[in-house]
Amino acid sequence: MAFSLAGAAVLSVTVFIIAAVGYALGRITIKGVSLGTAGVFIVALLFGAFFPNYVSDALKVKIGEEAVTYGSQALKIVENLGLVFFVTAVGFIAGPNFFKNFKKNYKSYVLLGVIIILVGGLSCLGCYYVGRGFEGDNAEFVAMLVGLLSGSLTSTPAFSAAKDTVQPVYENAVSVGHGIAYLFGVIGVVLFVQLIPKLTKADMEEERRKITIVDTGAKKKYEGKLVSMDKFGFMPFAVAVVLGILVGSVKFFNFFSLTTTGGTLIVALILGHFGRIGKLNITPDKKTLEVFRELGLMLFLVGAGVAGGISFVKYFKAVYFVYGIVMTILPMIVGFLFAKYVLKLSLLNNLGSITGGMTSTPALGTLINVSGTDDVASAYAATYPVALIAVVLVSQLIITVFS
Repeated sequence: MAFSLAGAAVLSVTVFIIAAVGYALGRITIKGVSLGTAGVFIVALLFGAFFPNYVSDALKVKIGEEAVTYGSQALKIVENLGLVFFVTAVGFIAGPNFFKNFKKNYKSYVLLGVIIILVGGLSCLGCYYVGRGFEGDNAEFVAMLVGLLSGSLTSTPAFSAAKDTVQPVYENAVSVGHGIAYLFGVIGVVLFVQLIPKLTKADMEEERRKITIVDTGAKKKYEGKLVSMDKFGFMPFAVAVVLGILVGSVKFFNFFSLTTTGGTLIVALILGHFGRIGKLNITPDKKTLEVFRELGLMLFLVGAGVAGGISFVKYFKAVYFVYGIVMTILPMIVGFLFAKYVLKLSLLNNLGSITGGMTSTPALGTLINVSGTDDVASAYAATYPVALIAVVLVSQLIITVFS
C-alpha cells in the first residue's frame, strides 16, 4: 500500500488557497452587504464544480494493481474538524451567559426552534404536492425532497437520519438533494442576518445593550488565582472535544443522537458556564477561542463547499434549486416575524435564534461580525438543539408517511 504524501500536501495547499481567495471575495461589499466568511464557501463550491476530480486524483492509495481514492473522506475530515473547532469555541464563548439567557427566554427559544422546523417541513410537503405529478418514482422524489430540506437548513444530522431512513436504493437521491439545496441554505441565511438590520434601520449599539448580559459568575472571584494547564487553554478545549464526541455518539431511543456537533456544543456550554473546577481553570483563553472559531468555520466551509460543488453540477435541476430556496426562505421569514411580533425578542436575540433554528453555522459567524458581540451565540446555542432534534424527527416522519 503506497500513499502519496505529495497528494496530502496538494490537499493542504488547496485548502489554504481556497481560504485566501474566499476571504478576499468575502471582503467585497455592495451597499453595506458582504459575504464575509461565506465567500470561502463560494470559492470552494466553484472549485468543486470546475475541478471535480482534482482532490480524488491527488489522494489515491494503490492496493495491488488497483488505485483507490480517499478524496471524499479527506474532505469530510476537513469539514468535520472545522465543525468541531467552531462549535466547541462557540460553546465556550456562550457558556458564561447561556444559562441565564436560556432561563429568561427558554420558552421562546423552544417554541421558535419548533416553529422554524415545522414551517420547513410544511414547505417540503408543499413542494411534494406541487411536483409529484411530474416525477415518476414517488419514493425517490420524497427522498430527494427530504435531502433538499436538510440542505436548505444545512443540517448534517437531518441528512444522516434521512439516509438511514430511506431504502438503500434511494440514498443517492437524499445526497443529491442535500448538495443542491446547501448552496442557498448557506448564502441565504448569511445575507438575511446582514440585510435585516439594514432594512429595519437598527441602532446596533442600542441592540447590543439589549442583548448584553453582565457576567457575575463565580469565576470572577478567583481571577488571578486560577491554575491553568497551559497558556492558551488547549487542554480544556481538547477535553471538551473528546467528551463532546462521546456524548454526541450516544443514541437515544435507538435511533437519535446529538451527533458530534450537538455533543461538543453542550459540553463546551457546560464547561464554559462553570469556568473552573476548584482552582483549576477549564476555560480556554478568549483569543484562542476566537482563533478556533474562525479557523473552524473556514475549514468547515472549504470541506462542505468542495464536496457540494461536485454534487451541485453533476445532479443540478433548476426546479430542485427553487424547492431548496423555498425551504430556506419561508422558515426564516416566518421565524423572524414570529419572534419579533409574538415573542417580542430583541433584534439580536431574534437573529441569533434564527441562525440556531436554521442550524446555520456560517450565519452565526456572520452575525457575530455584524453585531459586534459574541452574546448572540447564546441565542444560537439555546435554539440549535431544539431545531436539531425537530428537523431529524420531521425528516423521518415525511419519509415514513409519504414514501
